[in-house]
Amino acid sequence: MGKTTVAAGTAALAAARGLKTLVLSTDAAHSLGDALGVAAGSSPTEVSDGFFVQQVDAQQRFERSWREIQDYLLSVVSAAGVDPIEAEELTVLPGAEEVLALLEVRDQALSDRWDLVVVDCAPTAETLRLLALPDALGWYMDRVFPAERRVVRALRPLLGRAAGVPMPRDQVFAAVERLHAELRQVRDVLSGPDASVRLVLTPESVVVAEARRTLTSLSLYGYRVDGVVANRVFPAGGDAWREGWVRAQAAQLAEVEASFAPLPLHRTPYGDVEPVGVATLAALAETTYGDADPFAVASGKEPVRVERSGEEFVLSLALPLASREATDLARSGDDLIITVGAHRRVLALPSALRRCTIAGAALREGRLRVRFTPDPDQWRTP
Repeated sequence: MGKTTVAAGTAALAAARGLKTLVLSTDAAHSLGDALGVAAGSSPTEVSDGFFVQQVDAQQRFERSWREIQDYLLSVVSAAGVDPIEAEELTVLPGAEEVLALLEVRDQALSDRWDLVVVDCAPTAETLRLLALPDALGWYMDRVFPAERRVVRALRPLLGRAAGVPMPRDQVFAAVERLHAELRQVRDVLSGPDASVRLVLTPESVVVAEARRTLTSLSLYGYRVDGVVANRVFPAGGDAWREGWVRAQAAQLAEVEASFAPLPLHRTPYGDVEPVGVATLAALAETTYGDADPFAVASGKEPVRVERSGEEFVLSLALPLASREATDLARSGDDLIITVGAHRRVLALPSALRRCTIAGAALREGRLRVRFTPDPDQWRTP
């Protein structure tokens, strides 16, 4: 629940400082209202002066954006003799509710009702898959969908009679096109200059390793990251058990600072009671951010970018003022290890680059650019 606590606390602090704020959750776990100690409904509800909370009702979005597609799929599986109850389950795509919940984020962000919208997302893996979906669907829509639609229009009468399976009507294709356009708008909003992502982690080795990979993947998809929040940090003092945790977390926090620099690292202390309620979470956020601006949005170029250059991928990393003589580059498994002087940064490679070999590297104009060539043995299609 760490990310939910941080999201709710950041939003509560914004409202306390005079910003009309909406905190919105796309997480099916529905824990946002529990963290704030309020009832979160499917539409924005004011819980204190200028502070609104919303738990997205994905079912409502489902009815508007997916119903035509599901109705067609139901007719197909029913024609194949599938039990109606089983057919209903088969025609709901995994993750569809989370995808459709992102459409509500778009609507609220573009509504001009709010000074700030804070989104409590689903767990990392699910969110990354969702954020990658617009590009994947875009490839299909640009290259395959037009030809497929023309073929189905031409063959619909013949195939429908011969196979006994209903062919998709124009409204089904229109629904797919509308969903694609809506997801494109979601991406434009979330990757635009007024939006950024804040990573929330606990200072543990497994979690930190996942967060490094998340940073690289978010950069790969073009989303800006503006900071890292280390949650549940043990305060110093106490018995030997707690001191052991303090030492272990200190080592991980040093790793976070080295891995995520120049992103700011904010620390949320582990309190003696569970933080619940608007006032409590606002106070916790005040402690977390200190003198930093908690509402600053990342600007300029992304710290890590992966781009396609012909047959190669190029991973670029900002290294201002670094010299070639002081810079070293190595690869260890799925990690890229970059050393500049006495400082080292470990970057977890995204999936595409793990299946590549390093073809070369150069440091120019304050950015390290590493070229990757796809390994034919790992990219071979069956």
